Amino acid sequence: MEMMVQMLLAAIASGTPLLLATLGGIVIERSGIIQLGAEGLMLMGAVTACMAYLQTGNLALTLLAVCAVSLLLGLVHAFFTVSLRTNQIVTGLAMTLFGTGLSAYIGKPISGQPVIGAVPIIDLPWLEAVPVIGPIFSHLDLFTWSSFALVVVLHFYIYRTSWGLHMRAIGDNPATADVMGIRVHTLRYVYVIAGSMLIGAAGANLLFTFSAAWTEGMTGGRGWIAVALIIFARWNPLRALLCAYFFGALDMLGFRLQLIGVEIPSYFLKMIPYVVTIFVLMLLGWRNRSKPPGSPEALGVPYLREQRF
Repeated sequence: MEMMVQMLLAAIASGTPLLLATLGGIVIERSGIIQLGAEGLMLMGAVTACMAYLQTGNLALTLLAVCAVSLLLGLVHAFFTVSLRTNQIVTGLAMTLFGTGLSAYIGKPISGQPVIGAVPIIDLPWLEAVPVIGPIFSHLDLFTWSSFALVVVLHFYIYRTSWGLHMRAIGDNPATADVMGIRVHTLRYVYVIAGSMLIGAAGANLLFTFSAAWTEGMTGGRGWIAVALIIFARWNPLRALLCAYFFGALDMLGFRLQLIGVEIPSYFLKMIPYVVTIFVLMLLGWRNRSKPPGSPEALGVPYLREQRF
């Protein structure tokens, strides 16, 4: 029982950054913009968080700095994809390359410096007596509880509010939304920036609660897994919760296998989440070959106001 609890705790710790990044990607792609820059945004969020916290020692100011940098990068991404109508795949890849290179450059002076105890743990002693659930949920950190709340809020926002209907409208048929008086370009800017801030926060979460020190390329491809999780979750926040923690468990499986003495080279164990990602994508593609993809219908299609579909 104790081993299972430890495994679930490790899956939550590893899966929370994936969840935040996936939620950010869902917000962006629901508005019709492809998000392939998650890796770069997470790295920039992580290096910004490390630099800001080492300078200020204040978590609130650190998160403000992360949000400011992510907002700026999201604004650049929105300007290129919404206003200039550039190829969204190429622009997303460029954001990843830019974020990877810039974070490596500005992070050299702080590489390896520990950042410990920045995120407060929310203790719920009254929950400890509950079997299984108590040991898991009674001592989670602020980022994890915030991610749970974001899942509920985003699901309610997307499927139960008029603003969420507008979001889905500009992602499915922006021309019709424009005719109905919805400001397509403005909302796309808003959602690209908001989603980018969530992805940047995912990088900060990875630094504070998983790695505890900045190292170059510390995301290790988690941004790309988040891109795949958007598809696995079919652009649904509740499904994103399950998918993120499933892949968080896979990420930690390699470490657990090493601890129990499984004689498999660590390089192969680290491949587990990525290999499973490929197989799941193949399986979903085969199973849903005759079904609607579930993605926003205008995803990746630049919108010209004079254009009518």
